[in-house]
Amino acid sequence: MPIAVTPVTPVFCARLSGVDINKPLDEGTFKTIRAAFDEHLILIFSGQPMTDEQQIEFSERFGPLEGTDKAGVNPGAGTPFARQSNLDITSGAVIPADDRRMFYQKANMLWHADSTFKPIPSLCSVLTARIVPPDGGATEFASTRAAYASLGEREKADIEDLVIEHDFAHSRSLVGFNFTEEELAGRAPVRHRLVRTNKATGLKSVMIGVHAKCVVGWPEDESRALLDDLLARATREENTYRHEWRAGDVIVWDNQAAVHRATEYDTAHHQRLMQRTTISSGNAAAS
Repeated sequence: MPIAVTPVTPVFCARLSGVDINKPLDEGTFKTIRAAFDEHLILIFSGQPMTDEQQIEFSERFGPLEGTDKAGVNPGAGTPFARQSNLDITSGAVIPADDRRMFYQKANMLWHADSTFKPIPSLCSVLTARIVPPDGGATEFASTRAAYASLGEREKADIEDLVIEHDFAHSRSLVGFNFTEEELAGRAPVRHRLVRTNKATGLKSVMIGVHAKCVVGWPEDESRALLDDLLARATREENTYRHEWRAGDVIVWDNQAAVHRATEYDTAHHQRLMQRTTISSGNAAAS
């Protein structure tokens, strides 16, 4: 049975069926998946519950995995997984809403792309739904390729060579979260080119989101105005998709051509466990 690639919106995002991503994928099958990723940015696979081992194997088809920080507040630190969850990793108990680990996750509700604050930005992320609350907890996606496409030719030329400073401490501070000195170790701001080009398609996007602190060399007000304008273009209604999760869903998204954000759910009364792997792009930061 051939893989069916069904667009979800006219702008981006596709649902794939006719393939079992928990089994080893031959080159032809993965080539189809990768081509769909390059074209649609967001890939949805439904009804394919994964073990940790299966998720790692599938994720590694896209490239080398990032590790999570050993000294950090993210549950799952020191593993290939970033856990988006209200469950204690050791006991399985619900984490109280006033716990620092839950406070840390609040920034996930701001539009962002994973790992733009790292010296080597990520290519994509793979998120699997293990436990889903009966209501809430959706994830919203927006196309920064569409944001770039909405610019005029002069505007595209003006931003072509811009470099952006990305800072994880900055983005977490926007929700009032402050790191300890130990947690900040190795988290110095990094610089990346704003405009990204997909090598397979030649299509351009902008790498933005809440980690993007400023345009290098620009006054703060002009810098903020540009980044806010690009994000507003990306998050226009026609450029967004909201995914209501079901257990067993798997989504792959492009971190250089899309942003995403979490949405609220009742963390006191419902359980949620999502496991994310992040794949490195292998491209060093701009200087």
